[in-house]
Amino acid sequence: MAMRKVVIVPTLLTLGNAVCGLASIAYASRIGKDGFSRDFDSLYLAASGWFILAAMVFDSLDGFTARLFKSTGRFGAELDSLCDAVSFGVAPAFLLLQLGPRWDQPHLHQLTAAVATLYLMCTILRLARYNVESLDGVGSGKKFRGLPSPAAAGCLASLAVFCGELPHSWPALAQPQFSSGLEFAAVVGALFVAILMVSRVGYPHLTKSLLRGPVALILAVPAALLLVFLRELAVVLLFWAYALVGFGRHLLGRSESRRRSLAGANERLRR
Repeated sequence: MAMRKVVIVPTLLTLGNAVCGLASIAYASRIGKDGFSRDFDSLYLAASGWFILAAMVFDSLDGFTARLFKSTGRFGAELDSLCDAVSFGVAPAFLLLQLGPRWDQPHLHQLTAAVATLYLMCTILRLARYNVESLDGVGSGKKFRGLPSPAAAGCLASLAVFCGELPHSWPALAQPQFSSGLEFAAVVGALFVAILMVSRVGYPHLTKSLLRGPVALILAVPAALLLVFLRELAVVLLFWAYALVGFGRHLLGRSESRRRSLAGANERLRR
């Protein structure tokens, strides 16, 4: 009986992840329907983004509880990937269709649909690769190869939350030109994070490397200040900083490696 309780807790948390993904899709599907006003559309857009972020909380808690009760196994890993495919693949891709240009701009909307399709495929490939690499023992456990799918989904969800809260929290920015710019940025950003997911760019595991010891306290203070003063915009900045800083470090590392290779080649030629 005790064993059942131990196993069912992380399983329910994992399923909560998928339920949040379904709720995100449901709210995003209401945007622009039944003649609702723009205020309702903004609320639906923000709610859809928040549910994806809530799915990330469930995704973190299920792994924590599984390790806490020593109930990790292949069943939990496979269930986690299936739920992640819904919450961090299907839900953000569908949200992008509502976040980007609409059908009144048919060519741009078709481009958005193509990017959303690519995003979904990259998420599924990312999850499959992660499962295979976990079985093969690839990686140190403190670093991901490729942008993690929850972080990629968070990049898009944070934009949706910001766009949805824009008329209420940032009325000065709620201008047609700025909104159009955000629509275009969402499509380009989705393409960027989709490619990063299937890349070999290294990203630190937040809970295993960054959010431990004194480093956690150092990062917590500026993050808390951003959340207090910038609110929804802070969520955008935090997610995109994680994606862009990792990519920037990769480029710098490759540049430094190339410089060392050239220096070594020149040294051999002098000899």
